[in-house]
Amino acid sequence: MDQLRNNVNARSLPGSNALYGSSTVSKEQGPLHRRPDVVKSKQGFPHFRERVWVKKLVHDRRIRFGTWNIGTLTGKSMEIVDVMVRRKINFMCLQETKWTGEKAKELDNSGFKLWYTGKIRSRNGVGIIVDKEWKKDVVDVRRVGDRIITLKLVVGQDTFNVISGYAPQAGLAEHFKVKFWEDLEGVLQDIPQGEKVFLGGDLNGHVGSVARGFEGVHGGFGLGEMNGEGKSILEFSEALDLSIANTWFKKREEHLITYKSGGTCSQIDFFLIRKSDRKYCLNCKVIPGESLTTQHRVLVMDVRIRDRAKRRSPMMSQEIIKVAKETLGESRGFGPRGKESWWWNEIGTSQCLRGSPKHPLGTPSQHDHGSTVLPSHSTRDKRK
Repeated sequence: MDQLRNNVNARSLPGSNALYGSSTVSKEQGPLHRRPDVVKSKQGFPHFRERVWVKKLVHDRRIRFGTWNIGTLTGKSMEIVDVMVRRKINFMCLQETKWTGEKAKELDNSGFKLWYTGKIRSRNGVGIIVDKEWKKDVVDVRRVGDRIITLKLVVGQDTFNVISGYAPQAGLAEHFKVKFWEDLEGVLQDIPQGEKVFLGGDLNGHVGSVARGFEGVHGGFGLGEMNGEGKSILEFSEALDLSIANTWFKKREEHLITYKSGGTCSQIDFFLIRKSDRKYCLNCKVIPGESLTTQHRVLVMDVRIRDRAKRRSPMMSQEIIKVAKETLGESRGFGPRGKESWWWNEIGTSQCLRGSPKHPLGTPSQHDHGSTVLPSHSTRDKRK
């Protein structure tokens, strides 16, 4: 009995069969069974005092994009900022702003910034609001008429483009629709293939609830029946290797409806991304309940961006080695592996340190493989 009690309270050693920390022994099922304690470390490391921390070289950052037809931007800018803060949205693509001009505007003291374009105060107009964390990364802005605006951002080693688009309504003449899709195609073709694309907009088309021959574009979780404008969206996306993000996630109907008026419910707002970047898309859904607009709802998309560690420049490495040689000289003897700096390890030459005013302790012996020889007692006496 005493031996069993001792086993129960014993702590496992690092080399034991227990998984982590202390290990207990139970006799619930007859034979003794070892039951490991709960692992407290999220990385799964044992809790030893001299724990070796693992340094991540690659970090993931989450970005939330939103797209919203807001009817008019007049008197709503700060309300939109409030929605972005509450819903943790970093980029908001806006349609039907009805503001004229091609300008950028700081939104009071919020730290958020708006880029917009528009021609006629009574209709159209698009814009993009960027929060205070990301606005400093905007390097270029492109405006095409009053229906398309693009922001280019450089984040670490990645470049991505945020586009807000507003397609003509179904009742407009066909040449307006053709011009919009041609302009949007020109914008996308000017973006290098290696750059990411996040296009959010009111595209005024129904892509339907199933793929129907557009499996690489449509994820099979849409809403309603496809119409002519929706087919144009699918064909456009297929031609440019884009994918409709909000059709790739199975959601209940309330999180698919982007437009609701009376008894009419439809899905006409979409996010388009490159097919190759679909693996970075974590979620895409409608957020119902925002009272800023009565008909259109805000659509959000969560994306994972990977920050890759920057590699040391080869030219910088050579400069460091050059300065180290001039200051410390050269040596062919090294200490234990891992004890020296990288720049010291790379100065592996056959030349030894020579005596100079920079090295008052003396010169290395030819038989000591680069180790420094200290002055003898007799030498110190002579110097006195």
